[in-house]
Amino acid sequence: MSNSSRDTAEGAGWGAVERGAYRRLMPHRTRKISWLDPRMLWAARNGLLASWFGDPTGRTRARWVAQRAAAGAPADKVIRRDDPERFSFLVLGDTGEGDEPQYAVVPGLLKEGRDTRFAIVASDVIYPVGSADDYGDKFFRPYRDYRAPIYAIPGNHDWYEDLGAFMRVFCGDAPPLPPEPAPRPLTRAWLRSLLWHRPRPDAGQHLDQARALRSDPAQQAVQPGPYWAIDAGPVRIVGIDTGLLGTVDAEQGAWLREVSKGPRPKILVTGSPLYVDGRYRPYPVEGGGTVDDIVRDPDHRYVAAIGGDIHNYQRYPVRLADGRTIQYVVAGGGGAFTHATHTIPRVDVAGVTERDFRCYPLRGDSLAFYSRLYGRRLRLRRFFTLTDAEATAVIAERLAVPPTRAPGAPVRVTRRMRLVAGLLGTGRRPDRARRFRLPVRRIYTQVFSPGSATYSPPFFKCFLRLDVGPEAVRLRCHAATGNRAQEVDPPVEDEVTIPLV
Repeated sequence: MSNSSRDTAEGAGWGAVERGAYRRLMPHRTRKISWLDPRMLWAARNGLLASWFGDPTGRTRARWVAQRAAAGAPADKVIRRDDPERFSFLVLGDTGEGDEPQYAVVPGLLKEGRDTRFAIVASDVIYPVGSADDYGDKFFRPYRDYRAPIYAIPGNHDWYEDLGAFMRVFCGDAPPLPPEPAPRPLTRAWLRSLLWHRPRPDAGQHLDQARALRSDPAQQAVQPGPYWAIDAGPVRIVGIDTGLLGTVDAEQGAWLREVSKGPRPKILVTGSPLYVDGRYRPYPVEGGGTVDDIVRDPDHRYVAAIGGDIHNYQRYPVRLADGRTIQYVVAGGGGAFTHATHTIPRVDVAGVTERDFRCYPLRGDSLAFYSRLYGRRLRLRRFFTLTDAEATAVIAERLAVPPTRAPGAPVRVTRRMRLVAGLLGTGRRPDRARRFRLPVRRIYTQVFSPGSATYSPPFFKCFLRLDVGPEAVRLRCHAATGNRAQEVDPPVEDEVTIPLV
């Protein structure tokens, strides 16, 4: 197996290396997404409108679920498969930008996934607004050679056009919902409806042509709705839809509690991770309680919770008071722009410390990646750019942790390196975070990060392979850098064995 980023800088994708062959898979023309483009932000306005004028996601979701039930979907929303006791499946999140970073994941995914039984996309299948017109180049084309079914959980971007395209693709070509009655004038709902982004009437004209790219019978699957459960071998995989703002409606919450019962070990897949960036986000269920209350209930036997939305990999092994350990995983590195990991402060949450925490890209690689990006954007390359060794050294100093990658020649941390690390929002130890947090940190990570798509390796993308057996699940995070070496032999950036008994 090839070196990972934890072994060498070359394993991370740095240095003079051969670019991968993934570009042969891409269409001749690709439309690059820029989240600094005002037109793109205007098209994706529904999330902001929902936070201002009320979130209609729960009501719309209930209408989709009722439509699927009337069409004959199983009442319990459980997909019952005939997988053996030992099988494998893939998880990748936040995939669909349709550009080089997404396609760079595909060669390694096909290699490591050639014997898997199915794959799951955990959040944001299509950017920027989940349009049916984008499914051809952002879903069907990149995964046309994956020979097994693909299931999906919608992310907030899939909801920006009220989930219509997602339902057409994954839920049996579900017809559009009939229009709702107009809200009363001068109410919050009325204001929201005036500004709400909706799909064009002619959207998806070429969807049937796109479907032909994944038309093999072995690739087909029909979901009972935007949330579902899969009984596969010895485990039950439960997928929940957290909509635009990360909330679970009362109807879905009641279903989640019911489908979580029973002795079968369970894995949650969610559009919003429960632990991320050193913080705990249990996510509320309408009517009371949280998603994590259900996950932690010992009678439900959850062993892992995997979420998308954040575009990197993180893992938090949380040990509960009763002695069980639940693996909380962020798996959003499937293709969209990279969210920084160097902004994550020294981890100390729910008993998980730096010794237990894992992330990809490594914080030093993330800082080196962003230093080059900002140097290029601000035309200050000589000031901002840090080598991977310099970035690793300044991260180790600021967080008071040993270097994650075996160090080479000693690196002296200079005032410039410290200043660049501070400007780019590098995390610190929790006891110093408030004192030294710069006011630009939030701006840089939330505004510039979404504009951080880059089209030359390393991309720091990833996907998960889970090998299931009667006694345990082995979870591995494979890297995709865009370089040939990692295409031929996708390195394992993290691995954990999760007991089932």
